[in-house]
Amino acid sequence: MEEPKLSPFALTRSRVVLLVLGAVLLLIAISTAMGGLGSYQELKEAANAAKATTPDVGTPAGAAEAAPAETTPAQ
Repeated sequence: MEEPKLSPFALTRSRVVLLVLGAVLLLIAISTAMGGLGSYQELKEAANAAKATTPDVGTPAGAAEAAPAETTPAQ
């Protein structure tokens, strides 16, 4: 018996790989057109500057003021 012929639009493994590589290439082209690494560096510097001017986010607001500076043992 003969195998049925594949249609010209059938997704074979090699065609899927080529489609994925094309999508990655398109993504790189779009990101480069939107500013590339220069904008990324500026964004990184702005984020670092914002971190330097804001208080630590890890502690809840007012936790430092509400907690006593020194605890004494109960007698």
